Amino acid sequence: MPTFVYTGKTLAGEPRKGEIEAASVAQATATLRRQQIVPASVGPKKARRSLSEIKIPGLGGGIKTKDIVIFSRQFATMIDAGLPLVQCLDILASQQENDEFKKILLEVKSSVEGGSTFADALRKHPKVFDDLYVNLIAAGEVGGILDTILNRLSGFMEKSEKLKGKIKGAMTYPVAVIIIACLVVAGLLLWVVPIFEEMFAGFGQALPAPTQMVVAMSKSLQSSWYIILGAIGGVIFGLNRLYKTPRGRRVMDHAFLKAPVIGDLIRKTAVARFTRTLGTMLSSGVPILESLDIVSKTAGNVIIEEAVMKARTSLSQGKTLAEPLMETKVFPGMVTQMIAVGESTGALDAMLSKIADFYEEEVDQAVEALTSLIEPILMAFLGIVVGGLVIALYLPIFQIAGAAGS
Repeated sequence: MPTFVYTGKTLAGEPRKGEIEAASVAQATATLRRQQIVPASVGPKKARRSLSEIKIPGLGGGIKTKDIVIFSRQFATMIDAGLPLVQCLDILASQQENDEFKKILLEVKSSVEGGSTFADALRKHPKVFDDLYVNLIAAGEVGGILDTILNRLSGFMEKSEKLKGKIKGAMTYPVAVIIIACLVVAGLLLWVVPIFEEMFAGFGQALPAPTQMVVAMSKSLQSSWYIILGAIGGVIFGLNRLYKTPRGRRVMDHAFLKAPVIGDLIRKTAVARFTRTLGTMLSSGVPILESLDIVSKTAGNVIIEEAVMKARTSLSQGKTLAEPLMETKVFPGMVTQMIAVGESTGALDAMLSKIADFYEEEVDQAVEALTSLIEPILMAFLGIVVGGLVIALYLPIFQIAGAAGS
């Protein structure tokens, strides 16, 4: 059972402070009052932190999606149990281990106590609670189904993070292998090749062309490594700046969608995210035009964002949602046809959820296929690069051994 630290006064006015075990702040307060102590403050006892728990500025910390998911689920349980909103926020803030998140929850609590709605209080912290979260909370408050909305948000964020994690996992392996391969090749060229070069100098004969090329690469890297690193850094910086410009981002996002293998994965991920987000918002009572506006900002690709906004404009003019999505040719035909069926039957939110389930499975299969394809390609790449270097270094030795044998 948690331990709480309290300060207060007896009925006679004598100061009291100490510790008390209770299931919650509310229970601890009730126990103190039964003991004829008027509590001034009651809060959880802070455990001593070990060296491993001390946060170093710039490393770790921050508010993760997992923190918001846990908060939403606990909040939903408390609301469903009939606890007042302010008391829920007070309890959740007192139990929060993340100091940054605790501070924000206390600020939200103060705003609610000051007369703001819960959604308006969350809207003051856009870096933590995005438009999607705030608008769904607002719909839950209006409809009196805040606990249901919080549970939907938790499920939505968990699925979204799971999808994102799979994509990151698929990309991490090849990037890590390529970086390690580059470091190994650089190490061979900087330290191993010069040793062989000194040994070759005593042979007194011309080196084979592959060996000469490797030696030339080694000398170039030794004399110009800082230029090469600067060029790589410049290219990364330039691409990053280019992506931040509207035209540059549009060109690069279009190229990503058209890229072989990876483009199909990006498209399927975007479809899954779009349908899941829009379906969640519609089923929660958020108006469709407002939902499309928010969904377009979470697309992650400007081409898909433009397609969604075009569909929103069409819908605002009294047309259907499916037709403009079909015209953009960004969304697969099956998706637009299912959306059209959902519109005609009046069950668009349910249809969107079914599409999201299907495409999340498609993303799983695409990630597995991509991983299966990348592994042999990377192995072949490593074998050719590292093996080619080693063979080039040993060619002169093989030639001398062959000449001596003849």
